Amino acid sequence: MARLDGGEPQYWGAFSCTSCGCVTGACGRYLANSIVVDEIYPAAKQAHEDIPEIARRFLQQAYETLNAPDAAAVMAGSAVDAMLKAKDYKTGSLYQRIDKALEDNILTQGMADWAHSVRLGSNRPRHADEDSPHVTQSEAQQSVEFAEALGSFLFVLTARIQRGIDAAATA
Repeated sequence: MARLDGGEPQYWGAFSCTSCGCVTGACGRYLANSIVVDEIYPAAKQAHEDIPEIARRFLQQAYETLNAPDAAAVMAGSAVDAMLKAKDYKTGSLYQRIDKALEDNILTQGMADWAHSVRLGSNRPRHADEDSPHVTQSEAQQSVEFAEALGSFLFVLTARIQRGIDAAATA
């Protein structure tokens, strides 16, 4: 489409995901007999850099596999596991480490309950549960949302507060 400001023409498209039904928009330009995509809306989600690398990578993979709910649930569970390990909860099963983090007031009761739900959801496809091996799109989305919230609570918020304290001290 020609631009009124004299800039390079832009082309727009909308794409609907066959798995989740969400719509993504794209903006691009014509270059050498093809369209080059310059921007995608909404932008792809990125795990926050303040989350430790191992957990961040699992969380990023959870974002990227939401179209495959079983995979997203497993990655969300792995992200929660890695986050607790990054907080030095390394011994025992994930079940025991969640309960220990609750006992140590690292997690609230609600967070621990949700963490156990994510743990169980990630176990179903990983262990091919005979009665209910697959998670739903909604269950996967909730698991990923929890992993993201836990990362924000344990790492992102803490780092942001420390940066604020450091900035105030140097001001």
